Amino acid sequence: LGSLYVNDFNRFGRTYQVVAQADAPFRSQLDDVLPLKTRNANGEMVPLGSVINVSQTFGPDVVQRYNAYRAADINGGPAPGYSSGQAQAAMTRVLQETLPRGMSFEWTELAYQQLISGNTATLVFPLCVLFVFLVLAAQYESLSLPLAIILIVPMCLLAAITGVLLDHGDNNIFMQIGLLVLVGLACKNAILIVEFAKHLQDDRGHDAKSAVLEAARLRLRPILMTSIAFIMGVVPLVLAQGAGAEVRHAMGITVFAGMIGVTCFGLLLTPVFYVLIRRLTARRPAPEATAASHPSAPDTQNA
Repeated sequence: LGSLYVNDFNRFGRTYQVVAQADAPFRSQLDDVLPLKTRNANGEMVPLGSVINVSQTFGPDVVQRYNAYRAADINGGPAPGYSSGQAQAAMTRVLQETLPRGMSFEWTELAYQQLISGNTATLVFPLCVLFVFLVLAAQYESLSLPLAIILIVPMCLLAAITGVLLDHGDNNIFMQIGLLVLVGLACKNAILIVEFAKHLQDDRGHDAKSAVLEAARLRLRPILMTSIAFIMGVVPLVLAQGAGAEVRHAMGITVFAGMIGVTCFGLLLTPVFYVLIRRLTARRPAPEATAASHPSAPDTQNA
């Protein structure tokens, strides 16, 4: 009834395919398959109508299989205000209660990766902050001065989480990637102030307060220029629409709100942290060594 490729033949220098197919009047109705012949167990040709019943029904065009079992894909996403982890937990509970015996379910693709990764963000994020601290400690040859830079990180994360909550977002993998990006961005602005303040204090003899205020004044323009340029650059992610907009929007709103917090908190609190740490770690002048005078013993000569 359909079509079957038989062979090729050449004519007038061209190659044509031979396709066998029943004529249109003999393949337009459902019962047209009944007169077709097939062999029975005895090898005799009998019509299909004597061994089968034909009826119309509905079913999938393609039968999908997963690990050799017939399967069906179910795709979905969490409702606004809920995380993907909460959606997975709810679906797991419902499927365990409703699926009959002999049927099971498994997570695949992104949901499976999120499930096996677990709550690794609580480990990755502190390691990221620790790595930044160690790099800064090696650069400044000090374990205290990098704290003036690292302490600004919680402030920018607070701003990012506040932005996500105001947008009714959830804690997903893309938000967590945005938080990792903010660690470097927050430290970048603080480094501009701390580096110049350290130079003024160590090389030019300024005290900690005047050095950091002068550094903040001189670095204000480059910090604002780079921060505003970055914030405007992620606006298309915040306003993303269409296919894949959830991914771009989640990361965009995190970085957008976090950069606003980095700019505001960094300019205001970095000088405060610098002065406090410098005063707490200021070395006391070493006491001058006093030499005790001792009477010298008289020289003796042997007679």
